[in-house]
Amino acid sequence: MSNYPPPGEPGYGHDPYAQPAYGYGAPAVAYAHWGKRVGAYLIDSLVTMLVMIPYYIGIAMVPSSTDPVTGLPVQEAPSALAWVLMAIGIIGALAFFVWNWCIKQGRTGYTIGKGVLGIKLVGDQTGQPIGAGMSFARQIVHIVDSLPCYLGYLWPLWDAKRQTFADKILKSVVIDQPKG
Repeated sequence: MSNYPPPGEPGYGHDPYAQPAYGYGAPAVAYAHWGKRVGAYLIDSLVTMLVMIPYYIGIAMVPSSTDPVTGLPVQEAPSALAWVLMAIGIIGALAFFVWNWCIKQGRTGYTIGKGVLGIKLVGDQTGQPIGAGMSFARQIVHIVDSLPCYLGYLWPLWDAKRQTFADKILKSVVIDQPKG
């Protein structure tokens, strides 16, 4: 019986995503490919659009007519039902954002889209989900990704850890890890 831990067992200060030397030791983590990240975002956006259906119906209910003098379209005031539907759609989309991108992703690492495509958001140092507060902060910090002509969103195409600028700032990574 040896007093040494088995090979690959993490110890104090161990980076769970470090590449093992010469292919020996713990398996390396597979960072999520950019295409999967985009696909997950599109799935989450599609679900958000479905949640907003009442809003779209409310907008469609706003009557419009043509001004007889100028020939330009003139929108009239929305009806009470249209206002209610638009409010339901906006509140629903906001609630879905908080639940999917902040709470669900923060606690489990998965949004609906990430779960479908088998990718997970985790802390780079811990390998664990980052929490609801940090997940919300990540959504805010994504502003940095869009500032230099959306370069931050393309950064994972050539980055070693496939991180956006927001991921680098908050020390998070997206990994391949199917739910299960």
